[in-house]
Amino acid sequence: QVQLVESGGGLVQAGGSLRLSCAASGRTASMSRMGWFRHAPGNEREFVASIAWSETTTYYADSVKGRFTISKDNAKNTVYLRMNSLKPEDTALYYCAAKYILSTTWDYSGQGTQVTVSS
Repeated sequence: QVQLVESGGGLVQAGGSLRLSCAASGRTASMSRMGWFRHAPGNEREFVASIAWSETTTYYADSVKGRFTISKDNAKNTVYLRMNSLKPEDTALYYCAAKYILSTTWDYSGQGTQVTVSS
């Protein structure tokens, strides 16, 4: 199993920045990919970004391209999400997820960290 703990959320004004962190523990050697998702009240869960665990391939949702950057520190088993130029519509519960090698779904997710962007 993999345990994921997010941190770094908070309240920020529109145009501001935040950096989220996700610390992984457990069977991290079997992970193939880690990602960030968000869920705002009344909306569907939305994919935000992902990064390969053993190399650096990244993917982003169109809504965050150019503003958010996903990165990782394999030595610390931690994934980051740098969020710049935040907008009120970025307000959501952000949580990270992990996918095992050969898995077609996201196998584990954390409890999430709240990001609130005021206008």
